[in-house]
Parts: sequence; structure tokens; C-alpha cells
Amino acid sequence: MSLPHAILTALLERPSSGLDLTRRFDRSIGYFWSATHQQIYRELGKLEAEGLIRELPAAQPARGQRKSYEVLPAGRAELARWTAAAQDRKPYRDSLFLRLRAAAVVGTEGIEDDLRRHLEAHRRQLAEYEAIEHRDFPPDKDGPQDRLRHLVLRAGIDLETFWTQWLTRALEDFPEVPGPSES
Repeated sequence: MSLPHAILTALLERPSSGLDLTRRFDRSIGYFWSATHQQIYRELGKLEAEGLIRELPAAQPARGQRKSYEVLPAGRAELARWTAAAQDRKPYRDSLFLRLRAAAVVGTEGIEDDLRRHLEAHRRQLAEYEAIEHRDFPPDKDGPQDRLRHLVLRAGIDLETFWTQWLTRALEDFPEVPGPSES
């Protein structure tokens, strides 16, 4: 249910075309709520059919021109309703943890290399988030909207910090457990 709300949020921040939205998802919103280009375009059609957004009139009619969309009052009301509603915590599921648990009974072959791969990916993501923070949130940018956006980014930084620390510790403590044929 959250993809339409992510799109409404992005369009309230700035009216955009479907292509512009997919680029913004790739650069910002997609860090915490990913969607394929096809999902975004399909959702734009649904939101328009539901009367939550509308296509902006083109300055000059032209074939093949990108459609840009804006949020209608009903879309703003829906986003406000959704934002104010209580949501239950979602159970956390990560196949890496399940694989480590399984490795305890079938052996650790391949797991250590995958832990290293995950560590490097989280280090890269952490560096990217920190660069965004440095670029987009200087000390003088402290308005209420900026603080909320910064909170989302700080959550990403904190999560990536956790993962890099946990994976580093996991690799330091990594035990070699023999596979079933080696026991």
C-alpha cells in the first residue's frame, strides 16, 4: 500500500513526469522504498484514475511529450490520512540470518565470502549516505521539513553503520563449521 503514498509524497515535493519520478526513486526515495519503473508508471495510472493526481496541461502540445503530474486535493487528503494512521511494526526477515543459522548444521562453505561481499556493499552505501548528508544538510539547513528529511537519511546512516559494525564483528568471530560429510 505504500508505493502510492511514496509517489504522492514525491509529487507533492515537486510535480514530475513518470521518468522524473523513476530517476528520483533511483536517487532518494528508492533508498528506503524501491520500485521498478513499470510499477511507478502503473501506479501513476491508478492514482490518476482514482482522482488523486492529474496530468498537468502541456505548455505546447507535442507528440511524444512526457506527461507531468501533480497531486489533487483528494491525493493530499489521502496522504495526510495515511501519514496520521497508526501502523504496526513489521517483522524483520533477512535470509542472511537464516543462512547463518542453517550453516550451523550444514557447514559454512561460501558464507564467509558472502559476508565480505555484504560488508563492502554496506560500506559503499554508508559512504553514499554520508556524502548526501554532507551535501544536502549543512548546519544552517534546519527547517522542520529539512529535519524530517534528515531524520530519514540519519536512519539510513545508522542502519548502515550497524551493518558494517555487525558484519565486521561476524567476520572476526567467524567459525569454520564443517559440513555434514566432514563431521
